[in-house]
Amino acid sequence: MFKLTAKALACALSLSIAGMAQAADPIVIKFSHVVAEHTPKGQGAALFKKLAEERLGDKVKVEVYPNSSLFGDGKEMEALLLGDVQLIAPSLAKFEQYTKQVQVFDLPFLFKDVAALDRFQQSPEGQGLLKSMESKNITGLGYWHNGLKQLSANKPLREPKDARGLKFRVQASAVLEEQFKAVRANPRKMSFAEVYQGLQTGVVNGAENPYSNIYSQKMHEVQKYITESNHGVLDYMLITNTTFWNSLPEDVRTELDKIIVEVTAEVNKQANALNEGDKQRILAAKTTEIIALTPEQRGMWRDAMKPVWAKFEGEIGADLIKAADAANQ
Repeated sequence: MFKLTAKALACALSLSIAGMAQAADPIVIKFSHVVAEHTPKGQGAALFKKLAEERLGDKVKVEVYPNSSLFGDGKEMEALLLGDVQLIAPSLAKFEQYTKQVQVFDLPFLFKDVAALDRFQQSPEGQGLLKSMESKNITGLGYWHNGLKQLSANKPLREPKDARGLKFRVQASAVLEEQFKAVRANPRKMSFAEVYQGLQTGVVNGAENPYSNIYSQKMHEVQKYITESNHGVLDYMLITNTTFWNSLPEDVRTELDKIIVEVTAEVNKQANALNEGDKQRILAAKTTEIIALTPEQRGMWRDAMKPVWAKFEGEIGADLIKAADAANQ
């Protein structure tokens, strides 16, 4: 009888210790990103942390590392695949080495506005891209808007010929390189954290960014002109390590999925407002002239850059480009 009782006590004690350890050791989710905290991505990361910790209690702990404080944009993907971080939200231009199809988002002048982009991202084709890299251990969880891209430079850019010979910072994207080559400019790959200094020192003469990136990184202080071209989209894909995600307890993963849907809707709702607000702040700073293109001038830019579509049709897929273009209707 004593032995049975001792065994039962030992078992209970063991379960109690295990329970204490579990309570003391929540699942740590490190979320690393390269932009400022008040940008759409920065706000999304903060909201994810808030909701996850509120709703899952001591089951999870979310650590957010903004502004390249943990990993820069050249290292964060490697860190995710190694399990050193669990969530990142790289720009869509960062995925070409994992799937060429995601390059569709880099095609210049493909989406006429954010509403068209939304329609494509929510379509079966757009949703399919989120799962297109699972064989590489990357699972897409959602699309986060950052905004339509504008051209900035230290000379006014009204027509494509104005860009000739200028050095533009680009992300590591073959499509974006060809986009600038199409207007006889010189693309220069550079990490996001280095852009301000690159513009300040003249290593590059211009860049392409949404207003929120331009303002948060103070690029307007070192760029005399911004051309409101809306020529492309700078969105993010929120991604996780597939092995990590699938290893989560089902109740935790289900709740995180719900939270991500909620956060994504909020990020995308706020992105337009934030970009418009930052545009007004740039105007108020009076360091930079914002150039509004006429319909004819914008048509010239589109005509100059649109041949890039055909150049990448074989890699991206004609049907996918057609589906994206159809979202403009």
